[in-house]
Amino acid sequence: MRLAVQKNSRRILVLSAVLAATLGAWPTAALAANVPQPRLLTAGNYTVIGGSAITNTGSTVITGNLALFPGTSVTGGATVTGTSDVNNAAASQAQTDLVTTYNDAAGATCTNNLTGKDLGGMTLTPGVYCFDSSAQLTGTLTLDGQGNTNPTFIFKIGSSLTTASGSRVVLQNGAGACAVFWQVTSSATLGTTTSFQGNLITLASITMNTAATIGVGGGVNGGRALARTAGAVSLDTNTITPPPASCTFTAAATSTASPVPGNTGVPSELLGGFPWLLLIGLGSGLAVMALGINSRRRRRSSV
Repeated sequence: MRLAVQKNSRRILVLSAVLAATLGAWPTAALAANVPQPRLLTAGNYTVIGGSAITNTGSTVITGNLALFPGTSVTGGATVTGTSDVNNAAASQAQTDLVTTYNDAAGATCTNNLTGKDLGGMTLTPGVYCFDSSAQLTGTLTLDGQGNTNPTFIFKIGSSLTTASGSRVVLQNGAGACAVFWQVTSSATLGTTTSFQGNLITLASITMNTAATIGVGGGVNGGRALARTAGAVSLDTNTITPPPASCTFTAAATSTASPVPGNTGVPSELLGGFPWLLLIGLGSGLAVMALGINSRRRRRSSV
């Protein structure tokens, strides 16, 4: 009888270890897949938004719409395939909504801190990546969607963003440009011939050096150059193409995981994806074993 109890005790220990591992590992994966998406609102109707001015040199092509507010100066004759809203009600609303986008991104909870590391050569999965100060891209950054459809990538940059000449952002395995956000607390400078992807949102200026592009390549690629009210946008023989209409996602209702009533500490975002059947099965197995042991002990004590 003692041997049977020992065997059952070992089984309970093994199942408990599996249960603990499941509970410990799953929330991280679930949260990574449920990063809240910043809201673009009407700012998403524009490929380029400037604050103080938009200037251009050379044959720049902007596919889609352009907005400028509160500035009034658009110079250099860039080709804009859509409409140009300059210091009007639509441009003002776009700037207002851009503040919302910027704040949503800035308020996202960091999943990884990359301060002091060059983004070049990295392959990153969906999440929120933070830099306490400036960020640098030299070479190729690969964003891997891991088979999800347009999962969210947010880069929170404490000061400036700079890319070296010829640098690239590559999207693969389900990553889509519409769900890639670069929140830059200062200015962004794209080096010559840089191939950039995603929504570039700055508090100050955006400078695209000669032949730098945002959103080229077709497919899931795309992007925007969006500078808030204090920021100028400076262009030089660039191509800027927004994400395709097919690249869509549903914005999360809140920016943080909240406890579920009656389940303190369990984020609501986990309920839909948590392996409850596995949890219930393991719990049931532990309960049955415990009952069996107690039953044997009662029979033994009654003999």
